[in-house]
Amino acid sequence: MMILRPRTSLTALAALLAAPSTLALAADRNGDGVEVEQKEDVLYCKERRLGTWFYCERPKEAPRAAAGPAASARSQLAAISANLEELKARAILEPSAENVTAYVRFQREQLDRSSLFADVWQRALWQDPGLDYTLQRPVSTLGKRAWIDQRKTDRDLAMAKLSGRYGVFYFYASSCGACDIFAPILKAVSDRYGLAVLAVSMDGGPTATFPNYVVDAGQYERLGLGTDRQVPALVLFDSVTKQPMPIGYGILSQDEIMDRVFQLTQVQPGSDF
Repeated sequence: MMILRPRTSLTALAALLAAPSTLALAADRNGDGVEVEQKEDVLYCKERRLGTWFYCERPKEAPRAAAGPAASARSQLAAISANLEELKARAILEPSAENVTAYVRFQREQLDRSSLFADVWQRALWQDPGLDYTLQRPVSTLGKRAWIDQRKTDRDLAMAKLSGRYGVFYFYASSCGACDIFAPILKAVSDRYGLAVLAVSMDGGPTATFPNYVVDAGQYERLGLGTDRQVPALVLFDSVTKQPMPIGYGILSQDEIMDRVFQLTQVQPGSDF
């Protein structure tokens, strides 16, 4: 008995075998490392539109999620602080073993982070002298002693040269007990370095230490000492620039007087700190 087979199947098979580009291999890499290319078949893709079943259409790639901006270091640090405070509050309000343990563990992590930062900070200072402030202002006992000795030497040399340019206004009152104590101290500095001192009496009374005094006629306010009329008061005056520089009020030691004069005349603001 003769079996009839559908002619359409034979035709389709013949067309499939006749065209080497009918089945195009997908454009990717297989396990054997061979790269193949996908092509379109005219009969099945164009006319019959079988689509994906005969590799006529490339599979669409899933859209990639856009990467958000990286969190700044400042925001990360703020998040750590907020988390630490939250764990602490929870451990205090609900002091269970789990809550306390979570807080202690997280706190220990931050202490380790802080210790690492301090260690790296110290190493950076050792390796870069420009970052080490203690080279300018030592903190060790031996270094501080050496710095103070050098500062006194520089101060004494500067004070010896000041008399040709600077003078001191000394404001006092004859009824002021502190002035009686301070006047001999100022006189000793004046005699040592030849620094001219003009004593100005605020109440018209004399002073035995500086007999060549004058009575205040507005000098106190004009030199920038205000209206409080506090005595004793010292003002350093630059005869070149005509600039007054208040030194201080009350009883000062010889070292304090010399240090302040040196600071005002030889050290730029901010360079000594």
